[in-house]
Amino acid sequence: MVDEQEKPHAIFVAYPLQGHLIPSVHLAIILASRGFTITFINTHFIHQQTSKSEPDNDHDIFARVRQSGLDIRYLTVSDGLPLEFDRSLNHDQFMAALLHVFSAHVEEAVAKIVKSEQAVNCLIADTFFVWPSKTAKKFGLKYISFWTEPALVFALYYHVDLLRKNCHFDCYDTREDTIYYIPGVREINPTDTTSYLQETDTSSVCHQIIFNAFKDVRGADFVLCNTVQELESDTISALQAEMPFYAVGPIFPTGFTKSTVATSLWSESDCTEWLKTKPHGSVLYVSFGSYAHVTKNDLEQIAQGLLLSKVSFLWVLRADIVSSDDVDPLPAGFKEEMGDRAMIVPWCCQIQVLAHPAIGGFLTHCGWNSTLESIWCEVPLLCFPLYTDQFTNRKLVVDDWKVGINLIDKKPIKREEVSEKINRLMSGKSGDNFKKEIKEVKKKLENAVTDGSSHKNFDQFIRDLKNSIQNKSGDIGVQKHNSLSNGS
Repeated sequence: MVDEQEKPHAIFVAYPLQGHLIPSVHLAIILASRGFTITFINTHFIHQQTSKSEPDNDHDIFARVRQSGLDIRYLTVSDGLPLEFDRSLNHDQFMAALLHVFSAHVEEAVAKIVKSEQAVNCLIADTFFVWPSKTAKKFGLKYISFWTEPALVFALYYHVDLLRKNCHFDCYDTREDTIYYIPGVREINPTDTTSYLQETDTSSVCHQIIFNAFKDVRGADFVLCNTVQELESDTISALQAEMPFYAVGPIFPTGFTKSTVATSLWSESDCTEWLKTKPHGSVLYVSFGSYAHVTKNDLEQIAQGLLLSKVSFLWVLRADIVSSDDVDPLPAGFKEEMGDRAMIVPWCCQIQVLAHPAIGGFLTHCGWNSTLESIWCEVPLLCFPLYTDQFTNRKLVVDDWKVGINLIDKKPIKREEVSEKINRLMSGKSGDNFKKEIKEVKKKLENAVTDGSSHKNFDQFIRDLKNSIQNKSGDIGVQKHNSLSNGS
């Protein structure tokens, strides 16, 4: 039997994209603070990028955390590609490496850890990996799947066969009417499903990852989801009827302050001094995340719309936002015209910016981390989804929770509409309504992680996991006893 006081030891494998890495790092810290030993596996490439962004960072990103007494070990493995390979520019090749090659490197690392002195009990891995349940079974570990997106997106992918059966996906003549038959989802328009579920070509490497990952997750012993029960209650209840599914979000760094663990892939500019010069709630924060790309035309229309709006703005503009080959995609004369009412930086600490009192709105791609962070800081959202889960996140933000608006209601994007929507979000009665609604949603997040649903779900997960580990240990003990009794 595993002693009640013995610490569970989990190997944690994060998906090597910044949007997945951030909640994974903080989940690892939360688990370690609850008595777990964690061995965290990162890729060589992600480690190299975070080390470049914080040059004083140790070879071990958890070194500072460990000084506070938390037992988190750290190692890196290859994702199957050379360090100098441009993963952003060659997205499909990168995904193919994760699909076909990465698992071999992880399995080799897991084998070494399992053979080490301290017992390992479980494997925690991002749901988008296609191999965790098989690897966990091979080494006799409990598999905990970590879903970093909303439960609604999980439900859509989990029931992809229903979408096929009803010809809303992967059919010769795909239906465009409302989807009403997904358990726990009242109804959803096809245009509000993820970008991959809207595509007609389903042979891509990303589709193969999704199909295989959602077969693999059926072998998970537990699923942890970075969402809140009260925000997606029907969807979560339906999933809980299928599997041990725990809503434990929002997963943020302790105190919602800058993390002591390096999770940024780029050096962060300090925007605090500039923000201090701006009135309360007057600045629009603009960022399209760490990975998605924007077309040059859309970027130019947004830029011109920002100028037309007369609103102060802080714009995070990655060097590769259009492509790695176009490092200055802004219209000619834009920076001169914006003057001191705006600041453009290549990257920043987003939670620090959103928490600043000068910020009054967020023009966002609707990544799930960005969505949760914005709600936590009570900053209404102007939604411009680009790909993957962002279209579904937009539905939750605009249609379900009423804490934001769409940047564009029709294509193509026009600067006049951009300007009008910015002013609608940032000022007047309309802006006040969004602020009122977002305060109510923020309360649900806050209550959930203090002593509410997420706190209780986390406690329940730990109890269930420990019981599962103990029962397994007991089963092994019985098997050994029977073998001895039989004289073998």
